[in-house]
Amino acid sequence: MIFFGRVLDVTLGTLRVIFVSKGAKNIAPFVGFFEVLIWIIIISQVFARANDWIAYLSFAAGYATGSYVGILIEKRIAYGVVLCRIYTQKNGTELVQKLNKMNFGATMMRGEGSVNQVHIIETVIDRKQMKSLEKLLIAFDPNIFYVVEDVRTRQNGIFAKRKSILRYWRIGK
Repeated sequence: MIFFGRVLDVTLGTLRVIFVSKGAKNIAPFVGFFEVLIWIIIISQVFARANDWIAYLSFAAGYATGSYVGILIEKRIAYGVVLCRIYTQKNGTELVQKLNKMNFGATMMRGEGSVNQVHIIETVIDRKQMKSLEKLLIAFDPNIFYVVEDVRTRQNGIFAKRKSILRYWRIGK
């Protein structure tokens, strides 16, 4: 019980920190409530077994495992928005058109690279869309270079429409 409770507690803690860093002020307190509730229950079990090394080891192992599980879950849900800055020596206008067809807004600039001129394309997307963007970029230019940065807020741009959870219950829409 101590081990699994601690895994759940630390997993929720990891997710809460991520939600706070992304500015999800409605989700973070809700997750934090359950994180602390579970922690209180688990720590009371550890104190009830004050001389039991198995309880101590279960608590520590649950912490380590919870950190790992939290990272796996965070990667899976891919919560947040990222800025992808793309550098290519190929025709950037063509890439911008391909991005627009995928409903990704994109801005292109010309720059001077260390070897020759490059096109710099920036796009802001949901992290969940990063895999499909990576496939498009590699197909466009196998030698493409890009960097990805977290974005805390975004406003007034061209963004792909989000899928609503209500689409499952709205018949004919």
